[in-house]
Amino acid sequence: LSPSCPSYTTRYLHGYRPSHSFPSLEKLDFFFSFFSELHHSNQVATTIMETAAISAVFLVSVAANAGAAVLVTCGRRLLANKTILTLNLFVADLLFVSMIPLIVTVRWTVSWELGYAACHTLLYVICMSGCVTITTLATISVERVQAILWLQTVPSLAPRMVTVTLVFIWAFSALTSLPLSLFFTVMEEHGHICTLKWPDPAGEIVWNVVFTALSFLLPGLIILVSYSKILQIAKNCRLRLRPRDRQQPNGDSPHYYISCQDMKLFRTMLVLMLSFLVMWSPIFIIFFVILAHNIQGHIYVSSTMFFRVVTFTLANSALNPILYSVCQFKNSWRKRCCGSVVFPVRKRPTSG
Repeated sequence: LSPSCPSYTTRYLHGYRPSHSFPSLEKLDFFFSFFSELHHSNQVATTIMETAAISAVFLVSVAANAGAAVLVTCGRRLLANKTILTLNLFVADLLFVSMIPLIVTVRWTVSWELGYAACHTLLYVICMSGCVTITTLATISVERVQAILWLQTVPSLAPRMVTVTLVFIWAFSALTSLPLSLFFTVMEEHGHICTLKWPDPAGEIVWNVVFTALSFLLPGLIILVSYSKILQIAKNCRLRLRPRDRQQPNGDSPHYYISCQDMKLFRTMLVLMLSFLVMWSPIFIIFFVILAHNIQGHIYVSSTMFFRVVTFTLANSALNPILYSVCQFKNSWRKRCCGSVVFPVRKRPTSG
């Protein structure tokens, strides 16, 4: 199952039930209505609160991503590789939250009234954005390790290679998420719903497993290996700085060094990765719950619960630029907000 996007068809009684009789387990005819809550009491009050919450996520996300992008690019004539890749994170976050107006519309109309094009687009874009985010984080980790191992302080990738990398990230994410666009469709019975209808349940399971492996587990493993290597290099650097451990360097074994800037970026990306894991895990869990329902038929998941999980995941797009800005640009934020910058006080050397 995919941990980073709603992908599994949930054929059970919620929001839609065809007029014919209930079939066998292998041919369940119940489809999960996703954002359309067709059976809900006190709908207006609930929808108002939902709209306020998700609208706040939208506004904060747009403002935070735009502000972080300005801080990253401000005063730079030539953008480094890590800066370009970081901007790609902000673009993915903005694309992610661009689907919020569609979600709000469906929560108010209840029945799906946005047409087939929006149905094919909504969850496809959400899934693709999540894939772009984690793939970009993995790419940044590899680029930094490469630069450290090559003892470089300049960009480790040529401009053309950076362009190829960005094209690969977006093409990979778009292609792996494509089944969501192909198999989401609008169905009508007691109202319209936008639901996922796979032609073959076995194909759906295979795609979920492959997508999870390629778009979540593999990037996560790359990030883990890369940052473990960076931590190992940092530990060796600290050991060499100790007076008792200082020895004449061996010509056969290269000594790698990590700048303070790289360590700051490392800590920042680690925080972003942990944030991604925590805030995307509920979707992973809820689809395991849905899968358990399809096997046993005793577990119920409402569209309201699904909406709340998606809203929590969307909040990651607002949190990412805030965390990045706080970790990377503390003084810049102080200067813009307070008109001053706080510098650490250094002691003047005393004359003998």
